[in-house]
Amino acid sequence: MKVLFVAAELFPYVKVGGLADAMSSLPLALSKEGVDVRLLLPAYPALKKVARVHGTAATFDDLMGGGPATVLLADIPGSVPVYLLDAPAFFAREGGPYADYGDSHRRFAALAWAAAHMGIYGDAEGIKFDIVHSHDWQTALAPIFVNLSFQGKKPKTVLTIHNLAYQGVFPRHLLGEIWLPREAFHVNGAEFFGQINFLKGGLAYADKIVTVSRKYAEEIKTKEGGWDLDGILRSRSADLEGILNGVDELVWNPAKDPHLRTPFSAKNLKKPKAYNKKVFQEEMGLNQDPNVPLFGLVSRLNEIKGIDLLLPNIDYLISAGAQLAIIGQGDYNLESAIDWACARHTGSVAAYFGYDEGKAHRAIAASDVFLVPSRSEPCGLTQLYAMRYGTIPLVRMTGGLADTVVDITPETLQNGTATGFLFFDPTSWNLGEAITRALELFKSKPKVWEKIQLKGMAQHFTWENSAKHHAALYNGLMEK
Repeated sequence: MKVLFVAAELFPYVKVGGLADAMSSLPLALSKEGVDVRLLLPAYPALKKVARVHGTAATFDDLMGGGPATVLLADIPGSVPVYLLDAPAFFAREGGPYADYGDSHRRFAALAWAAAHMGIYGDAEGIKFDIVHSHDWQTALAPIFVNLSFQGKKPKTVLTIHNLAYQGVFPRHLLGEIWLPREAFHVNGAEFFGQINFLKGGLAYADKIVTVSRKYAEEIKTKEGGWDLDGILRSRSADLEGILNGVDELVWNPAKDPHLRTPFSAKNLKKPKAYNKKVFQEEMGLNQDPNVPLFGLVSRLNEIKGIDLLLPNIDYLISAGAQLAIIGQGDYNLESAIDWACARHTGSVAAYFGYDEGKAHRAIAASDVFLVPSRSEPCGLTQLYAMRYGTIPLVRMTGGLADTVVDITPETLQNGTATGFLFFDPTSWNLGEAITRALELFKSKPKVWEKIQLKGMAQHFTWENSAKHHAALYNGLMEK
């Protein structure tokens, strides 16, 4: 079976969030299940820099009004075989994969069009695809193009929602610029309150819809969690499946992590983890004290991630004798509020605004508690990384966070299943109560704390398991 993945990110070269990790790990895991996966990506400068191009898969005289474009055959270190859509007018630019130059509708429609073309006609080497698998709104038009814009044998189409909050909504008058067939623009298709919605169109026309945890698959069918797409998701309920993401255990392995000063494992945890904490405190300008509970957060800084819920708790956290380290970037107002907290609590609150892979690894390894207070979290990967590094996650009970973290209660402590702290309603007060629980346990029951650390380190949320579920979905789709 041959499957074409199409996406806009690839770890470690082009990364904004968990999509990049999934595109790095899931195709490789699928290949071990006997699925021949190829990956179509934009030819970003960062990818062209590391790619070994060895041929041309397809050419376009003009693509979405952006001039000539070519699909290159390439190999990229650490990846399955890759196709790069070399459309210089759209992708030969600085500023990250989603930098807004006013043409995001055209450049991502172009990526979806190229995917549909490859899915229908194959590549220049004669490879034909059974399934075109799109990821997120940037590639969500591919199922429409496959079904309505091309003649030939139709591959099956799958669309994975990595985050429903991002949908690709554009004004109606741009319809002609993205080559969207008029018959796809209706209330049960790509039309969305009079505008074009890339993701909604893909949800309407894909043969199967996947999201990245079981609970999230249920949440997005509700009015509260559906981001105005709950209606179409309920109508497609029979074709919607939640498949949990995994952890790349080669990249996220505290025993072999090159980003850490001292590696450690479950058999040798306490002293090496404490040393990594000391080193990270020094790196971030925090007071070096092994007995102070260190709370870490690595995240995009926006309200969806619940960062605004944390801000009112910072003064309380520090007054209770804890430290806070934040790594991320995003909303200017949230960054400013965090900056002000750093100024108020020098030596106790520190922040790095940006993304640094090494710092992220060190933050997760050094922290005692890892915060993921998201209002919505389709799967979440950082809580999985935290558990592997003996860092206890404190998360909101939503999406994949609820699927992967077992709340610390008298019952779960007794039966040995507890792995973290959960809170339900997304309020600062509830987050504060969970922080209080974490502080009390850290200070009063160190042996219980260590048992929970070891339980977390024993969890295995693997991409191999995710790949088995995807392979079963593909097989079922082909049987139909």
